[in-house]
Amino acid sequence: MKKLIFAFIFILLSLSVGAQSDIPYLKKAGTATQLIVEGKPFLMLGGELGNSSTADAAYMQHIWLQLKAMNLNTALVPVYWELMEPEEGQFDFSFVDEMIAGARENNLKLVLLWFGSWKNSMSCYAPGWVKKDFRRFPRTRDRNGVPSEILSPFFSANLQADSNAFEALMKHLKSVDEADRTVIMVQVENEIGQLPEARDYSPAATKLFLSAVPESLMNYLQKNQRDVLPHITDLWANSNFSKKGTWQEVFGKSLATDELFAAWYFAQYTDRIARAGKEIYNLPMYVNCALNRPGVEPGKYPGGGPLPHLINIWQAGAPHIDMLSPDIYHGDFRHWCRLYDTLKNPLFIPEIKMEPENAAQVFYVIGRHKALGFCPFSIESASENEKIPLSNSYRVLGDLTDLIMEHRSGTDGVYLDKENQSDTIPIGDYQLIISHVSTLPWSDGAKAEKWTPAGCIIIQTAPDEFWIGGTAIACTFRNLKNKKVVAGILSADICTKSDKNWKFRRLNGDQTHQGRHIRISSDNWEIQRVKLYDFN
Repeated sequence: MKKLIFAFIFILLSLSVGAQSDIPYLKKAGTATQLIVEGKPFLMLGGELGNSSTADAAYMQHIWLQLKAMNLNTALVPVYWELMEPEEGQFDFSFVDEMIAGARENNLKLVLLWFGSWKNSMSCYAPGWVKKDFRRFPRTRDRNGVPSEILSPFFSANLQADSNAFEALMKHLKSVDEADRTVIMVQVENEIGQLPEARDYSPAATKLFLSAVPESLMNYLQKNQRDVLPHITDLWANSNFSKKGTWQEVFGKSLATDELFAAWYFAQYTDRIARAGKEIYNLPMYVNCALNRPGVEPGKYPGGGPLPHLINIWQAGAPHIDMLSPDIYHGDFRHWCRLYDTLKNPLFIPEIKMEPENAAQVFYVIGRHKALGFCPFSIESASENEKIPLSNSYRVLGDLTDLIMEHRSGTDGVYLDKENQSDTIPIGDYQLIISHVSTLPWSDGAKAEKWTPAGCIIIQTAPDEFWIGGTAIACTFRNLKNKKVVAGILSADICTKSDKNWKFRRLNGDQTHQGRHIRISSDNWEIQRVKLYDFN
């Protein structure tokens, strides 16, 4: 009898684990992190829809077709608190269901963007019953006591109302989508940040600011002191790395300290919402960020969000958030990627300015930084000059996804232009020198004032074999292990995929410049397989 009982318990546990494993989740693969969907690593080739696109099912009909034609496999779509809970406790999920149905019909996955307490710092998507009852749901205040259109994170009523709505969303999502798994990830809030001051000056916030820094944050910083970022280390050094005290006693009196304070309580608020949602339906969750500009003080930009100099604070304060992600609209794309690919933070680009450069950037971020995905903003509004290149890049990456995921540690990527003409990449025993195709003196674009953005992903599939997919590049090879030998091209093939099968067409002669390099022209997107040999 005992054996039968134990067997029954084992079966129930097995079924439970199996059901949980069917839900999309994150998994470490060497130094990379992979998103597992339906039991397989999934690479998000995505786009974020404009803020007001998804509220109209009829309007969305042609957009779904457009996304499929652009070779997307994932769409990032807003969920609006004000439409979902128009009256307190009364929920309408019709537009959520319409989005899920539209995505399923077009074989697309979804990432839901929770526009709850904050959207671009402001509380513009909070329901009318929240906005109008400002006594019950207080706003942040500047140092003169003037309120802003931003729900304060220091009041439990704000948190409870947001959390109630988010829990209702996750319960509904679990009931309608757990079996089909159309929704693979959720963004909690949107571009959180404090304006027009570096912190909230409401009495409740000021009371906490004048109190001791929470013990949990101090313990985290002490335990992880080697990983504390320079910005926070420099502030902490003001107190000779004190283990307790008020915010100003520990970090000094400055706007930067005010921002640390704001970041901690934004993170705590967001984490409680994420935790409540995960307890219902444990999907991966992330928070996105409006990036700061050099020389601009916090409060003049949305301060306290998951900015690169505040990653420690957010990781300490929001352990139920799986990743912190940048929305990139200015500055050096490569620089921002490096800053977020740190401290065990999986890189995901949920939002980036839609422009022709996206077609090259996507190869770099997925190859070099092992990003989970890439999603230009307002993808449905792309011009032909933006749409066609990105569609071609997504086609190449879609064909290569299985190889990328199988050889994740052996991938790299480049993003080139006239200012960044080449990149040198060591993989295994070889060094790959990848240059913009316009560096070849006979190329059509060599003398152009602006070069077409170039990019590629490199996948090492054997010690002497590489797959290279992209556009506008030329590549030569060197043997790093034995510098006395010359690395030659044994063979090069153009690779095309039909269904799940690869077809190969041998290149030689002019196509490889008589074995000197492999290249892909600036008006072409291609996958090539290269096998090397050494001679002296």
